[in-house]
Amino acid sequence: MAVARVTKITAASNKGFQDAVAEGLKRAAKTLHGITGLEVLTEKAKVANGKIVEYRVTMEITFILD
Repeated sequence: MAVARVTKITAASNKGFQDAVAEGLKRAAKTLHGITGLEVLTEKAKVANGKIVEYRVTMEITFILD
């Protein structure tokens, strides 16, 4: 029987929300092994001079414990 854990992370990108998710997953995979899924909890954007300058996502990543 497997035991899973969920951890919450925040990632950012200047390209878009999808890129922020991909970058967050890429970084998490460097230290978390056995990732089985993720859920995006929030999407936010940083605005400067009336334009979006950074896309931010907070997500929960599920992984199986060794």
